Amino acid sequence: MDSPLLYAAITLVVLGLSSLYAALIFWSPPPIITHPSEQNYLSNASPKKPRPLTKLSEPAKVDLSVVVPAYNETERLPIMLAAAVKHLESLTPKRTYEVIIVDDGSTDDTSAAALKLTAQYPRSDIRVVTLEHNLGKGGAVRHGMLHAGGERLLMVDADDASRFADLELLWAEMDRIAPGDKAGVVVGSRAHLVKTEAVVKRSLLRNILMYGLHTILRIVGVGHIRDTQCGFKLFSRRAARQIFPAQRLPTWIFDVELLLLAKQVGIPVAEVPIEWHEVAGSKLNVVTASLQMLRDLLVVRANHLLGRWKPVSVSSAP
Repeated sequence: MDSPLLYAAITLVVLGLSSLYAALIFWSPPPIITHPSEQNYLSNASPKKPRPLTKLSEPAKVDLSVVVPAYNETERLPIMLAAAVKHLESLTPKRTYEVIIVDDGSTDDTSAAALKLTAQYPRSDIRVVTLEHNLGKGGAVRHGMLHAGGERLLMVDADDASRFADLELLWAEMDRIAPGDKAGVVVGSRAHLVKTEAVVKRSLLRNILMYGLHTILRIVGVGHIRDTQCGFKLFSRRAARQIFPAQRLPTWIFDVELLLLAKQVGIPVAEVPIEWHEVAGSKLNVVTASLQMLRDLLVVRANHLLGRWKPVSVSSAP
């Protein structure tokens, strides 16, 4: 190849790679900022005077933290909260717990409704946190996890789609894969429901999205998890300390980033079948979400491959 052609080819390659890197920088979300007001909570015990939240870096204060991301959930939250408290209060022996409801910048007064609900459960430590702006489900979950005091931390959707009592299935599996204070993640899974009525009756577009997502997940490296998107996941405190400070995606596909981070540092991840049912009122626009999903998955994978985004190392985790 003549020198001018070689130089031209090299120039085109360099320009192409530079353009791709510039696109990656442009599409990568900025660091999630925590505002001072978001580091406090209200509760039945202190409905007007904000109290400081716990920090994930501190020692555990209770056996379990339940983190509930909530965006415009005044109608569905009461059912989910009732199921959670009923189950947790029925356990023998008792398990100490806290419930952290993270209002993700709602426009329907979710915070006020949640605070009113806390009065129905005066014996339960239910904390209401209000984010100043809507971050997305991933941002709300991350905020709750970073301010949780549990030895184990459960993320659960506010729609009551998952049976809360199935927590015990995840708990038993965590005992198996991460005894003591070891790092572990247990994922509630709906994969066993794929050919059942619960999924078959979903809209065609949602099922197409589901199968498309599974294909992409195999490409990006988490195809070993059959259901990455179920909003019912249990983390040990050590695992949470390695994963959530490193989480960058605030959008709904953040679950995949969490699992990729766990895989990078060798945290064991188990999948447990749970009961689940479709609940009306989903705020997910499947067309917009599909495009966002593809972009975010590529952004996550590229940033991890280039080493721009990294999990917290085992040696530096508290």
